[in-house]
Formats: sequence, C-alpha cells, structure tokens
Amino acid sequence: MSRLDELIAELCPDGVEYKEIQELFYLKNGYTPPKSNPSNYEYGTIPWFRMEDIRENGGILSDAMQKISQSAVKGSLFPANSIIVATSATIGVHALVTVDFLCNQRFTCLSLKDVYNEKICPKFIYYMCFKLDKWCLENSNFSSFASVDMSRFRGYKIPVPPLPVQEEIVRILDKFAELTAELTAELTAELSKRKQQYQYYRNTLVDFKEVLDKPFQINKLIVELCPNGVEYIKLEEVCGFVTGFSFKSSLFKESGAPICKTTNITEGYILFKDMDCFDLSDYKEKLDKFIIRKNDIVIGMSGTIKVGISNSDNICYLNQRVGKFIPNTNILNNKFLYYFLCNTVKLMYENVSGGSVINLSNNDIKKMSIPVPPLPIQEEIVRILDRFDALCNDLTSGLPAEIEVRKKQYEYYRDKLLTFKEAV
Repeated sequence: MSRLDELIAELCPDGVEYKEIQELFYLKNGYTPPKSNPSNYEYGTIPWFRMEDIRENGGILSDAMQKISQSAVKGSLFPANSIIVATSATIGVHALVTVDFLCNQRFTCLSLKDVYNEKICPKFIYYMCFKLDKWCLENSNFSSFASVDMSRFRGYKIPVPPLPVQEEIVRILDKFAELTAELTAELTAELSKRKQQYQYYRNTLVDFKEVLDKPFQINKLIVELCPNGVEYIKLEEVCGFVTGFSFKSSLFKESGAPICKTTNITEGYILFKDMDCFDLSDYKEKLDKFIIRKNDIVIGMSGTIKVGISNSDNICYLNQRVGKFIPNTNILNNKFLYYFLCNTVKLMYENVSGGSVINLSNNDIKKMSIPVPPLPIQEEIVRILDRFDALCNDLTSGLPAEIEVRKKQYEYYRDKLLTFKEAV
C-alpha cells in the first residue's frame, strides 16, 4: 500500500467532502487599465498577468511580462497563491500566481477565503484546476464571444480531502511532472536532431545539379540508370498546373465545402482546421478542376510561398492564388515532386514579383526546371524521405506520437489521483 493509500484509509476512509467554488474562494474579474493614459503603464511595479504570461512561462507564475503603476490599481491587489482561470476568449487555461498581482479581464481570480487558508494547499488547487479547465470548455458559449457559464462555474464542486492527503498528491504530481518534463525535453531534443537530419537528406537527395555523394544506395542507382547525369526539364513538360477559383467572401459559410487558402498550408501539409466553407449551389461554374484530393500537392503563391500536400481523405477546393500540381505519373513520381518543391521554396522567392506583396506567377512555376531521374531513383528517394517524414511529423507514429503518449499518460495519472469518492 502506498503512502497516499495509507493517508486516505486513515483520514478519509468514507470519502471526501466536495465544496462549491463560491464557498471556497472569493471570485473577482481582472481588468485592463486604459491604455489611453500612459501613466497607467509607465514605471509599473504591479505584476499584471495576461494569457501571454502562461504561454511563455507556464502555469506557475511569480512575475508578469508587463507591469502597471500603482495609480492604475482599482481597490486592492489579488493575493499571492491565487488561481487565475481563463473564463472568456481563450478558455481552458489556468495558472497559480505566487505573488500579489492583478490580471486582465479574460481571467477570473480565485482567492481562498480566510477560513480555508490552513485547510487547502494552493498547489493542490492548481492541479485540480486541470479538471476545471476541461469543464469550462464543455460549459461555454461559443456563439459570438467565447465565455464560461459563470453561474454554473460558481457551483462547480471541488473535492477537499484532508491537508496531508493534498500535500502527498502534490508531492507525487510534482515528481511525476518533473520526470515527464525531462523525458519530453529529451524526446524534443531528439526530434530537433532528426529534423535537421531530414532537412540534410532532403537537400542532398533531390539536388542533382551538384556533384554530391548521395547516401544510402542512390549513387549505385544513378550509376546504373543515368550514368551521364540527371536531366532537368521545365515543369510544364512533365506536370500540369491549375490555379484556384475566386470564391466570394460574402458567400462564405460556417459549414459546407471547405476552401484551401495559403493560411491553411502549414509545415508542408494542408490543415483542414479553420477553413472557410461555401455552398456549391451558390456558383454556376463547374468547380471540379479546383478539387484537392488526398496526395494532391498545392502551393500558396501570394503573400507567403508555401508548399503542402493533402494527407486527408476529405476534399477541399483551391482558393485563388493557390495552385495545384498534376504530375504525369509515367515520368514524375508525385511525392518526389513534393519533396523537390519543399526543398526549392527559398529559390522561388528569387522569382517573385509584386513589391511589398509577394506574388509568384503561373509562368514562374511552369518554367521552373526540375530534375527528372528515372522512376526507380525517384521511388527510392521517396521511400527514404517518407521514413524521415514519419519519424519527424507523424502524429500516429514517430517522435511526435511518443511525446503525445507521455503527455496523455501524465494527464491520465493526474486525473486518477484527483478523483475521490464523495462522502455521503
């Protein structure tokens, strides 16, 4: 039997009392001093916490990135060891603040009532608030401006086991969090190393202009299949290219057929999250040629040049200034083209026009010279780079998946430790 089991058996064998938030805490909203008055922020000494503090410095905060002056304070400061919970805008985030402070209006501050100061460990409440975060996300209004149902929030019940039980749980979770952070840091460092290797091999394997010793068995294949070197051909000779349709923003819908914009291309992939949508019945034009299907390669041509591939079974539609490649697969392996284009984005910037706004023309793309080694060489290069890509980017395998597994294990264990039988 663990020390925690012994404490629970000794101090609360029949269960734990649950208390509403409004019974345990004083609840106050944060605020933002008017920025029209510079004196509110000049020579500030009062820590004033915002969401940026949590994003940058985590969930235990002892100093704020921005401070306000004493003259900007309304009433008294929030006391040290209070919890701030995001109850509007970005919901599902909280922090324990260990100094006297103020915060902006996105947060509700939970300060322990005096009667519970000797009965509750602030760090225990900090860990318990991870469960509160989930509850807030499930009990919010997202229609126009995200906000938590505060009447139900005040009635949310928190278990209050005896103080020794709380302290033992905090000790366990602190240690487990430390070990998880160390392992995650190791995995993240390894991931960074693998990404550098991936970048190196991609640079090496798709570049045939330089006389480079290519790794693995590629040199042997080159000697066998193209001893006189690899031919570079204009893209238009081996690949079709289609630019997107001008969808009207006034006809965008919250649901329907999704539209792929440049902003939906991230780290080499098309992300289907946060896409604008449209209704096919709103247009008389035939839009079939603008459909993006799985394994289609696209390029953002304006603002930022970005190459992406769809790895989803869902379809979406090309927006204007986004182009789609249609390779002749008898000559050009689709994934080989993708890796070559990813590696050539920097060179594309040398061919852009448009002054302050970057624009890549259809002609720039069609006249681009690309290497076209024999298909067996292309296929071997793809096989190698696919393995590196999975190791570095796949959320179901490889290092990103391993990092996510550790995070889920920690969250599962934490929730188990913070779940108690309620005393009758």
